[in-house]
Amino acid sequence: MAKVLEVQGVSKRFLGLKALQGVTLHLEEGEILAVIGPNGAGKSTLLNVISGLLRPDAGRVLFLGRDVTPLPPEARTHLGLGRAFQIPTPLPELTVRENLLVGALFGRPGQSRKEAAGLGVDILVNNAGFQHIDPVEAFPLETWQAMVQVMLTAPFQLIKALIPGMKAKGWGRIINVASVHGLVASPYKSAYISAKHGLVGLTRTVALEAGPYGVTVNAIAPAYVRTPLVEGQIQDQARTLGISPEEVVEKVFLAQAAIRRLIEPEEVAELALFLASEKASAITGAVLPIDLGWTAR
Repeated sequence: MAKVLEVQGVSKRFLGLKALQGVTLHLEEGEILAVIGPNGAGKSTLLNVISGLLRPDAGRVLFLGRDVTPLPPEARTHLGLGRAFQIPTPLPELTVRENLLVGALFGRPGQSRKEAAGLGVDILVNNAGFQHIDPVEAFPLETWQAMVQVMLTAPFQLIKALIPGMKAKGWGRIINVASVHGLVASPYKSAYISAKHGLVGLTRTVALEAGPYGVTVNAIAPAYVRTPLVEGQIQDQARTLGISPEEVVEKVFLAQAAIRRLIEPEEVAELALFLASEKASAITGAVLPIDLGWTAR
């Protein structure tokens, strides 16, 4: 099928913040792509670059084979490429699965819900998360519950909603972005570590259930990745431990690492792309560390 939209190596910075780095993707006619992630992951920046509200620092955007990178938003709209702004809130009267089908139903007169469901979702990447630092005796219960909801219950709900379609099709990929803290523990992160350990267990269980149907389920376990989430953790740890942010990186984040640096987001993305490919069809139930040698100790 013809490629309708192509994003090729797009990068965007805001002063010192790297919002997008080498993003590459394409959509063919009839495909629907859901971009899901925590605040600060770069979702809105990517949509703004595609629609022309922002110019990328590097890379280009192609629509129907034409390079539209230099074009302003109004010119792209005339070509048929535009952005619809909406409140990012799920429709409460719909199930998780029905919320995900809204994009398949909207703008397609006469298409039934059953037909929309038939479009299916081939690849699910669970990557949402946030952090809170506190000793266990001071850890707020409401924060614990919110973290478990986002990092364990929500992946379960998405898997539960989407895996029937993958099984019916005989093909699917589920990639859970866990953490090195799904394998080991550190102090002051009781909710995060509990949720990530649970996500690893969920990965292995669903892999056993889904394997006979051609669906693979794996987890990626990164150490500290250079993201807004980690930047926030650095500040939180500095406050909790009473040391400078630089000391947090060197003495806390990299204390167990054989390779003394933070991980770049694209390094995690490349592994996710591999796990989503046919070349990884024999890999399931695996927890793959990108941890700079942390768990080798």
